[in-house]
Amino acid sequence: MHKKLFIPGPTEVRDEILQAMATPMIGHRSTAYADLHKSVEEKLKVLLNTEGRVLLFTSSSTGVMEGAVRNCVGKKVLHTLNGEFSRRWHAISEANGLATGTIEVEPGQAITPELVDAALAKGGFDTVCLTYNETSTGILSPVPEVARMVREKYPDVLILVDAVSCMAGVEIKNDEWGLDVCLAGVQKCFALPPGLTVATVSARAMERARSIPHRGYYFDFIENEKYAVKYNTPATPGISHLFALDKQLDDMFAEGLDNRYARHLAMAEHVRNWGRRRFELFGDEKYLSPTVSHITNTTGFDFKALNKELGNRGAQISDGYGPFKGKTFRIGHMGDLTVADVTWLTGMIDEILKL
Repeated sequence: MHKKLFIPGPTEVRDEILQAMATPMIGHRSTAYADLHKSVEEKLKVLLNTEGRVLLFTSSSTGVMEGAVRNCVGKKVLHTLNGEFSRRWHAISEANGLATGTIEVEPGQAITPELVDAALAKGGFDTVCLTYNETSTGILSPVPEVARMVREKYPDVLILVDAVSCMAGVEIKNDEWGLDVCLAGVQKCFALPPGLTVATVSARAMERARSIPHRGYYFDFIENEKYAVKYNTPATPGISHLFALDKQLDDMFAEGLDNRYARHLAMAEHVRNWGRRRFELFGDEKYLSPTVSHITNTTGFDFKALNKELGNRGAQISDGYGPFKGKTFRIGHMGDLTVADVTWLTGMIDEILKL
C-alpha cells in the first residue's frame, strides 16, 4: 500500500508530476533542452520575485549549501543556529575550513534582527547564513526583517538563505528583501521527487565569487553562470526533473500563488488547532511554520506503533528530529496536500490513539 506522505520531505508527488518525469529523453546540449531550461528559469524568477539569475543544480540542497559558502565567504561567515539544519550549514562551513562565528538560540525560538545585529556589530563578517524555515523545529524566522536590517546597516555582508522547507509554500520576495543566495530542493513544497535544487544568485554574490580562488568545481557559481547564460549547465542536468518542474510551475500559477500560500496556511492552522487540543505545540507560537508543525508528545504514546498503524491506513508522519526523537513528532503540510488531507490524517490519529 502506498503511504501518503505527511512528513517534512520528501512530500507526496502527484501522478501528473510523475508522468511528466517520464517524458522521452532529450540531449542536454540540444535546443530542446535550452528551451526547457529557459522556461523553468523564467517561471522560477516569477515565483521568487527576482530579475537575477536562478541556477539549477542536480543535487540535494546540502550540496548547494556547501557551494554557497564556498563561493561567497571571503573572510568570515556568521551562522545563525536555531535547530539541526542550521547547525548542518555551520558544520559544512567548518568542514571547508572557513572562518565562522555563531549565534544560537534554544530550539523552538527564531533568529531575530536584534540578534543578528548584535553579532555583526562585532565586525569581521562578510557573509551571514539564515535558515528561513527550520525543518527540525517547525519555526519560520523573520528573514525579511533580518535581511532588511543587514542591508541597511551592513551593506557589504552577503545574505545566504536556506529556504528548503518553505520555498513555494510561502512568498519569497528575493530582490525586494535583498537576498544574495536563496536555495531550496524541490522535494518539499515544490512536491517533486528529490534530486534538484534551485538557487537565486545575485550580482553581488557573483562578484564575490570571482574574488575567491578556490570555489570548488561542481558548485562553482562562475562556471555555472557561463553555461546558464546559454540556458544550460556545466555537467549533465537532471532533465526529467526539469520536465516535472516546468509542469508543476504551470500548475502553481494556475492555482494562483496567493491561493497556494493561503492553502498552506490553512493546512497549518488545522494541524495547529488540533495539536493544541490534543497535545502541545512546540516552540514560539509567534513564529510557527506554515509548512511543518512540530508537536510535543505530552501523552507519551508510542510513536512507532502509531506510525505503523497509520501506514496500514495509508499515511505516514515523522518522529522528532535529532534530540527530539521520541519526544515530539512532526506533520508536514506542504506541496500539493489539501486541508481535506490533513483533516483525514488528524482524524485517523484520533481514532488510533482514542483521543
